[in-house]
Amino acid sequence: MAKNKTIFLCQNCGAESAKWIGRCPSCKEWNTYHEEIIVPASSRDNSFLANQEKRKPELLDNIKSDEKNRQKSGIAELDRILGGGIVSGSLILLGGEPGVGKSTLALQLALALQSKKILYVSGEESEEQISLRAKRLKGSNSQCYILSETELESILTHSENIKPGLMIIDSIQTISTGMLESSAGSVTQVRECAAQLLKYSKLTGIPVFLIGHITKDGTLAGPKVLEHIVDVVLYFEGDNNYVYRILRSVKNRFGSTSEIGIFEMVEAGLKEIANPSEMFINQHTEALSGVSIAATVDGIRPFLIETQALVSSAVYGTPQRSSTGFDIRRLNMLLAVLEKRAGFRLGIKDVFLNIAGGLKVNDPAIDLAIISSVLSSNLDIPIGREICFAGETGLSGEIRPVSRVDQRIRGSIKNGVQKDIHIQLSEKYCG
Repeated sequence: MAKNKTIFLCQNCGAESAKWIGRCPSCKEWNTYHEEIIVPASSRDNSFLANQEKRKPELLDNIKSDEKNRQKSGIAELDRILGGGIVSGSLILLGGEPGVGKSTLALQLALALQSKKILYVSGEESEEQISLRAKRLKGSNSQCYILSETELESILTHSENIKPGLMIIDSIQTISTGMLESSAGSVTQVRECAAQLLKYSKLTGIPVFLIGHITKDGTLAGPKVLEHIVDVVLYFEGDNNYVYRILRSVKNRFGSTSEIGIFEMVEAGLKEIANPSEMFINQHTEALSGVSIAATVDGIRPFLIETQALVSSAVYGTPQRSSTGFDIRRLNMLLAVLEKRAGFRLGIKDVFLNIAGGLKVNDPAIDLAIISSVLSSNLDIPIGREICFAGETGLSGEIRPVSRVDQRIRGSIKNGVQKDIHIQLSEKYCG
């Protein structure tokens, strides 16, 4: 009988070593190696997956696939990101910071999908706690089964008995398999459990929705191979000081990664925002200096945001530069362009910039709006609410063309903006 093998794995990158070492040669991190026990395949228990027949090769022309097999989740923002719905047999991974609303979104998905049986597995909460959260969400599903379990073999057995249309695992770091003696959440356990769930979803056609923790660096906890195993990787972003949440797709084998979903965290759970421009733009009517509206595009979805700037005399001698929601280095570049090319003496003044609503924007097309806000605050001249800006600023002071101009114009017209200012003015839309 083969003996168990002991190895050391880096908990950060998954590198393997025969003995413990202080610093990982792959990721250069210190004290990340932990002992793992590898159980030989001959000593593993016979599980559902082990008893399945091996598949045979099929001709591509003989394989039938139907786009209509996608099932609607009941959450329009989630369906948009997934490319129209949940694909049968897919493995979906959702990551996000603690408290951002991952479990809330997963439970809302279980309550919204009324057409099929749902198996919601939680390794972090009891059945009673999930029931209390479901009552707070004010939703119900007569075909939603709740299971508080952390053993993978038991989960697969219950799934075989129930035969759900969707299985949700909250979270993958709490699940462990008896095939390995390491603790739950280790690199080996996360990798093996994800691989077993992937095999199970492909064999049965049951889509599996995984929730994953993230590290302090903002990346998914566990080995990087976890993101390669799954079919879809979603990130749930948001600031606890704001009520808005953004769902992004960084990997999607069945659709585009250019879509985003925007939610608002309310008392009854996550509320979908169909038109985010109405939420991010203050609807005040009085003219205020230092405020301008920018037409941005995140993925393929255009919407309007409000940029706010404050320019004042430097009180403490050294001018301050502060930016919230925008790259501070790019702000310094824009201020240098205004100083060098336009002759505005901003080097002796404090400049504060804020993207309203707690959004983080990386679109270079909002350069023109930021410059307009800074100059509006510096000269104390308000900008009309009927004007929208979109343009990239070069180091020589020129305004460069931006992509998807027509989409930005249509998005601004939809929200009542009468005039667009950018490098490509359109009389058809602006008048």
